[in-house]
Amino acid sequence: MPKHKRLEIWFQDEARLGQKNGRVRLWARKGSRPRLPADQRYANAYLFGAICPRLGKGAALMLPRADTAMMQLHLDEISRTVAAGAHAVVLMDRAGWHGTDNLTVPKNLTILLLPSRSPELNPVENIWQYLRQTWLSNRVFETYDAILDAGCDAWNRLLAQPETIMSIGLRDWAHSGR
Repeated sequence: MPKHKRLEIWFQDEARLGQKNGRVRLWARKGSRPRLPADQRYANAYLFGAICPRLGKGAALMLPRADTAMMQLHLDEISRTVAAGAHAVVLMDRAGWHGTDNLTVPKNLTILLLPSRSPELNPVENIWQYLRQTWLSNRVFETYDAILDAGCDAWNRLLAQPETIMSIGLRDWAHSGR
């Protein structure tokens, strides 16, 4: 990392969104059996998302698949979102497309891979849970474009609430002393 630059700590992950959508609990009159929509189709897309909890900001792309080429697009998007003159450390899990030598990491980013099988260290996992519970569950998406629109809408709603990103994402171990 270059010396004398402001440091931003980012967390990155991707989530599959699609017609096989999750269900969450809902309030209903005692003894009733509320109906929930269900879909048997399999269209899906991937929401590549990253957050900087200290600053309450994020960067995301809705993409057709999860692979190295899509990861490159996302790293470039994160790089554009990092403040001018700052350097970002991007923490992420060990998916195959995260640590490959085929990525060209932008100069203002450093990738730090989290330990294997430790999703609890990545607050973006909690962001996915929040997005699903708040805006994405108990819905049927009629088309692929509807999936893309819903993912973008949910992410944009999240970005409009920087205090939510901070509340969900801040980790003492990652931000102490900064």
